[in-house]
Amino acid sequence: MSNQTLIQYFHWYYNDGENLWRKAASRASALKESGITAVWFPPAYKSTEGDASTGYDCYDLFDLGEFDQKNSVATKYGTKEEYINAIRAIHEQGMMVIADVVFNHKAGGDELERVAVRKVAEEDRNQFISDAFEIDAWTKFNFPGRQGKYSEFIWDKSCFSGVDWAEDLQETAIFAIQHEYDQVWGNVPSAEMGNYDYLMFNDIEFRNPAVREELKRWGEWYFETCSMGGFRLDAVKHIDTDFLLEWIDHMNSKYSREFFIVAENWVLDDVMKLRDYIDLTEGKMQLFDSMLHHNFYQAAQQGQDYDLRGILSNTLIESHPHLAVTFVDNHDSQPLQSLEAYVDFWFRPLAYAMILLREQGIPCVFYPDLYGASYMDTDTEGNPAEVELVTIEKLPLMTRIRRDLSYGLQRDYIDHPNCIGWTREGEMDKENSGLAVLLSNGERGVKIMEIGAAHAGRKMKDVFDYCPEDIIIGEDGTAEFYCQPGSVSVWVFVE
Repeated sequence: MSNQTLIQYFHWYYNDGENLWRKAASRASALKESGITAVWFPPAYKSTEGDASTGYDCYDLFDLGEFDQKNSVATKYGTKEEYINAIRAIHEQGMMVIADVVFNHKAGGDELERVAVRKVAEEDRNQFISDAFEIDAWTKFNFPGRQGKYSEFIWDKSCFSGVDWAEDLQETAIFAIQHEYDQVWGNVPSAEMGNYDYLMFNDIEFRNPAVREELKRWGEWYFETCSMGGFRLDAVKHIDTDFLLEWIDHMNSKYSREFFIVAENWVLDDVMKLRDYIDLTEGKMQLFDSMLHHNFYQAAQQGQDYDLRGILSNTLIESHPHLAVTFVDNHDSQPLQSLEAYVDFWFRPLAYAMILLREQGIPCVFYPDLYGASYMDTDTEGNPAEVELVTIEKLPLMTRIRRDLSYGLQRDYIDHPNCIGWTREGEMDKENSGLAVLLSNGERGVKIMEIGAAHAGRKMKDVFDYCPEDIIIGEDGTAEFYCQPGSVSVWVFVE
């Protein structure tokens, strides 16, 4: 089976002249040629800022850029017709589309309702800091622009567990809604802030059976409309896992298939939180390995002081490689975002080699690393800031090497604080497959590594041309490989 490689086909500040759906359709064949097997698209539905919204402040899940709502018909990324055409173009190239699903919250309600609430402490969501009282809140969603097409379901205060804005008081706070389902937060995986059920906007109440049924009906409509092959689940640590399992089981059963499911559970402090989540969800989801991303960030910051022998330690890929989706950065960690932890440019090729050219995990490439990005926003002090994200020159070559050559038995040489490597022995049915990778975060690296006695006498070259001299595999299947200071070299067989 060929290696899988995902691409996150967007970033937070996507502002290219061509809208995203048209761009994806026009570049589908190029993505296929580069070795990409699945394309993760951003939230495709109408959000509070209409055609200016990134999609994570979702308003109407049934509006894929079809209705005049929130001051636009199209979303930031295009129209419903363009979205479906992009999916079709991706499918025609034999790739899968992964749709982004935001279940945690809704925003941009259409009408005010009088709602009974209690304030809770920001840092301890289990601590009430007021008695019950009433506020006016934007909890009624009747989607007047859609007029009941596809679904007549009306969202009201019974569909939410909390809000962050009292219209009558003109006050921002965390208000726990007091209603028939419970007067405290739901049972979610994260105990941060005491209970991290509430994240933002109108927090969806999954204990309401009508909500659960509506989201299952929406899942059916979404798949039957767009035919995606998988889903990326946003902010799962804030969501009742029983509901997510119910939704996944329903979708798989309804369509007699297993959708590719990858969940975002952003954890940087303790890998056991990721491992526990896998147990809690019965291994039915892939997880983004945020701990590996954190190791990359630390390694880039510390330079040669970082001990590369620990680069894979305390990660999901270390314990659950079959469920780990690896990445270098994403839209949450890119510069000027709230979770900014962007891996320094010098280390990005090294990090990509580690996720693309090793056996473990399914790698996910980030859009700016392939296409670049330029944008402006404000920094943490409120000052204007301009960002330029350059492309990773060797990335397209690495994704093709993953597709064609990165197969067979893996031998690891993660045994030096500043120079590590590995080899892949190759497979008989993959022509010229096999490779050797050596990288250094300090001085020039040199290491004897084994690639297999079956390759004795064969010539290998550094495909990046950082090391100009070819090497010959010895009778015992070993050779001495090299890399330049603070660099990575990828050695492949010369035909």
